[in-house]
Amino acid sequence: MDKQKLELSTYLTEVKLLSDRIVKAQQPIRILDAIKWDDGIKQAFLSGGCKNPPTISADDYLQRPLGFDPAEKKQEFHQIERDLVRKLGQLNPLSVIMRRICREYQDVVYMLEARGTPTFSYISQELYGSSQDVFHVGDPTIAELGSMMEATLSQLLQLDFLTEEPKTINAKDAVSILNDKIEQVFPGDGLRAMISDGIVSDAAAGTDYVKLRADALFNMRDLRVLEVHEIWVHLGTTLNGMAQPYCTFLGKGPPSATVTQEGLAVLMEIVTFSSSPERLMRLINRVRAITLAEEGADFMDIFAFFKAKGLDDEESYTLSSRVFRGSSSSG
Repeated sequence: MDKQKLELSTYLTEVKLLSDRIVKAQQPIRILDAIKWDDGIKQAFLSGGCKNPPTISADDYLQRPLGFDPAEKKQEFHQIERDLVRKLGQLNPLSVIMRRICREYQDVVYMLEARGTPTFSYISQELYGSSQDVFHVGDPTIAELGSMMEATLSQLLQLDFLTEEPKTINAKDAVSILNDKIEQVFPGDGLRAMISDGIVSDAAAGTDYVKLRADALFNMRDLRVLEVHEIWVHLGTTLNGMAQPYCTFLGKGPPSATVTQEGLAVLMEIVTFSSSPERLMRLINRVRAITLAEEGADFMDIFAFFKAKGLDDEESYTLSSRVFRGSSSSG
């Protein structure tokens, strides 16, 4: 083996070792599990006639263990960051990317330590973005883009032929349909759809699976959206990242990947004509709810917002709790 090939082999070996350390270090971090609200909070709110805000504090979140020692986890990522400089250098492109990811995960740990406090929201906005962000100088904010789309969608929703079909497909049948779709698109790659009782939304994607909430109902358009959004984009990009032999960190999505992932997924819904005006309006309403929360609205304000959009108590609670999870009901 000549010197150039030997140097390349040594370099790639170092990249993989450091990348694998990042993958291993982030494994115990389960953000959604750490910030979700117990069913008892929901039942207390609904049984009380939806008159009083849910009671949740920093102490309540402490009853939900993180599954790792925060100080040790931050130190672990800091050490990987230092080793990246020592092994690859400060200016090496992969070193820059991986060090940024290490810092993001350190911020995630800081954020989880701040559950139930205003600091949680501040760090969350740094990691995942805000409705007041812009993509380029002089562009409208994300909230303003939503408002611009809302007027057009409101007109489309008046058209009878664009109304949604009834949701009559239960989770078990939906899983069967989606597994058939997975086998058509990614045969033999080990991906699967499954039923879960532990998620708030109707569906969510993991590393190699799509979970459907056990009591959720769907129609065929919903399943088409899940096929495109969750399977094609979320599972597909993860599968692509996991195929990388050296930069194994690409198989895991850090917080900074969320904007790209969700943006690409919604774009694919649109360009494949899978989405609907109702679906897009729901997304816009979520952005609007986050905007209101960032402007100081509390849980009851957001709950009233969703109720005014025609949602029932349970769905309004669910969407409102997704805005405030990780924080208190006052933001």
